[in-house]
Amino acid sequence: MRIRIAHETRYDYDLPAKSVLQLLRLTPREHEGQHVLNWHVELDGDYRLRAGEDALGNITHLFSAAGPLKRLVARVTGEVETHDTGGVVLGAVERFPARVFLRDTALTEPDAELRTYASRFDGAPDRVLARLHDLLAALHEDMTFDIAATVAATSAAEAFAQKRGVCQDLAHVFIVCARLMGVPARYVSGHLARDDGGDQEAAHAWAEAYVENLGWVGFDPANCLSPTPAYVRVAIGLDYLGAAPVRGSRYGGGAEHLDVRLRVTSSEQRQS
Repeated sequence: MRIRIAHETRYDYDLPAKSVLQLLRLTPREHEGQHVLNWHVELDGDYRLRAGEDALGNITHLFSAAGPLKRLVARVTGEVETHDTGGVVLGAVERFPARVFLRDTALTEPDAELRTYASRFDGAPDRVLARLHDLLAALHEDMTFDIAATVAATSAAEAFAQKRGVCQDLAHVFIVCARLMGVPARYVSGHLARDDGGDQEAAHAWAEAYVENLGWVGFDPANCLSPTPAYVRVAIGLDYLGAAPVRGSRYGGGAEHLDVRLRVTSSEQRQS
């Protein structure tokens, strides 16, 4: 499948910002099942983007801008060819052993309720994959997708207490439960070519868990499936903060207003 992505992130400031520093994780890496045909990242000003990689091997672009700035816009366009791998991630850059992804973070710290929930999926070590699929189905059933329920800083425990959240929250809860099962798990940011091909308000997110003798396997509790060729994998992290498309800081600027415009279309959609 060929997937085309057009992504614009716009920041407007009430007052001119004196300086801005941003780290972008907007560029996918190639691996088996994902080939980047073309990809461009640009800003709406005369700013230099410095390409690099973070500790986990995600492709990054860093830039700083001196003000005064009333607006900042980052645009991404690209095309990726994908193939079905059954949700298994093959040939990806791996900088650390899988056990690193057993670490908790502030966003993935379990509480008593999550510990009790995860205990439902305890079982034989040779049934890890089946238990993870059981967890996937249960979370999809037990949590409601709700864009108004949480914010970016909402933890897995807070979202699970409400039994609602967005794809970020469901991925965090899956990660917590998998780690409580003794299975390394991590957060993935990326894109999903939906059937309607319409505009989207944000990038997508899901989880990956490490299964012995198989490798990293993707699980999307928001849609109750493992990634298909409609998914484009961009960045990984211990949680959302480690894989966020845009992170940064600024000096001055007053209140900040964020607007994201995203369109993800597949070759199948363009032919229909």
